[in-house]
Amino acid sequence: MQVTVNRKNVTFYPDPSRVIARFLFTGDKRAINTIRFVLEMTESDTQYALKQTLRDYSMRHRNISKIFEKHFDSIAHLLSHLNTKPDAIDYSKKILIGSYFTMEYSIESAAFFNPSMVEHPDQTEINPGSKRVIISFRATGEGHISSIVFRTGILDKNNKLTLEPIGNMLEEAEHIRRHTYDKKSFAHKLDEMQEVHSIIPPELILDKLKDNFTYGELRKCIEESRKAVHLASDKENLFNQIIWLASSHYELQFSLDTNISERVIFPVSANEKNGIEDARFVRFTNEDNKTKYYATYTAYDGATILPKLLETEDFYHFRVMPLHGEIAQNKGMALFPRKVNGKYAMLCRLDGFNNYIAFSDNITVWREAKILQQPKYSWELIQIGNCGSPIETKDGWLVITHGVGPMREYVLGAALFDLDNPEKEIGRSKTPLLIPNAEEREGYVPNVVYSCGSMVHNEDLIVPYAMSDYSSTYASVNLKELLDELKNSQ
Repeated sequence: MQVTVNRKNVTFYPDPSRVIARFLFTGDKRAINTIRFVLEMTESDTQYALKQTLRDYSMRHRNISKIFEKHFDSIAHLLSHLNTKPDAIDYSKKILIGSYFTMEYSIESAAFFNPSMVEHPDQTEINPGSKRVIISFRATGEGHISSIVFRTGILDKNNKLTLEPIGNMLEEAEHIRRHTYDKKSFAHKLDEMQEVHSIIPPELILDKLKDNFTYGELRKCIEESRKAVHLASDKENLFNQIIWLASSHYELQFSLDTNISERVIFPVSANEKNGIEDARFVRFTNEDNKTKYYATYTAYDGATILPKLLETEDFYHFRVMPLHGEIAQNKGMALFPRKVNGKYAMLCRLDGFNNYIAFSDNITVWREAKILQQPKYSWELIQIGNCGSPIETKDGWLVITHGVGPMREYVLGAALFDLDNPEKEIGRSKTPLLIPNAEEREGYVPNVVYSCGSMVHNEDLIVPYAMSDYSSTYASVNLKELLDELKNSQ
């Protein structure tokens, strides 16, 4: 394109020193032996081991003893095998036992990539012409497990990004609350699952539940139903699918004394145990002009993906829910920042090749989509898709796209769509907006530049992007130049 892209001299690298304390469990037998060993330790040996552990790890985690106590509670039911009750164990031994069921996990030791950028809800105490921003990243550690992490910074009037201080003690959510289900709506969700009712009569599950039920009550009901129905081995997984779907809903609450850079949204439910991938954050404005933040992301359990929606107003409290409907089956869903003609609008990908658009009255249910773009140029011949939510401009909806061409090279492009009818393409880039240069093409996955969400600041487009699935940076583009180029591209 005949548009100047200004790469910035800021790089976000993966940092192996950023760790969280995770629950560690390797089976009942080993756990019981470990607990027995600690219970048999003398008081002096207990204190010696505990003091050494606290000395080594209390500076690496906020309130590590509280984490140990939580992990002790997770295995306390095994004490019955030793004819011991939790109340009979003194606090020091509880904490020490908990430490044996704890491990450090380096959340970003492998990669720090696929960023999105949104305006921070707090715009106080900044200079005129500046804007405080939140940048989300996909952080990947051992076993390629991905989570969502954040950084904050201030863009000055010249689009120079100054990062705000980064906290050193990472934390998962302080409280995790499971969803309460409405029986009627849950029945509709089951109807979306192929052949569930023909294989498992609904009365075996739903008739045993109250009008409102919890995830735990559903699990208990399903376990009882398993014993009552004899299924062929290839149909057994249908019970698992119901639990898999139900576990998708939850809420996260982070402690108020955490810095946003210390908050880690790590996989919680079974359907995302192998990763939370490519969150596309967007600042959404309701009809009453109130704003909140949404992020669409892909949950991955090692075999199956599930598109999900994250909702927050303050980045302390998050609601997580699955996206339903026939078209919510693939990666790369990106929500428009407001309703269009009274409906929610979403960019999506159904077939792995084309860019689609969908509309819905319900933000979590998506049933129909139309092809918005097909590959047109050589650099997007293999695949075209979005790189984040559309950006509203006076000339139309600006969409940053990704194209895959020869040698599986990922590049960034741009397209413009009509404000009132976003199914109508005004123009698209004939050549890439951003191609991996010599430094950017080396990484975990070579020859890739990729973004999950851009924004406009001081008449420039700010594009955060990942470099070959390893590290991240950002660039700026003059918005008027870009829009003029797109309007004249047809």
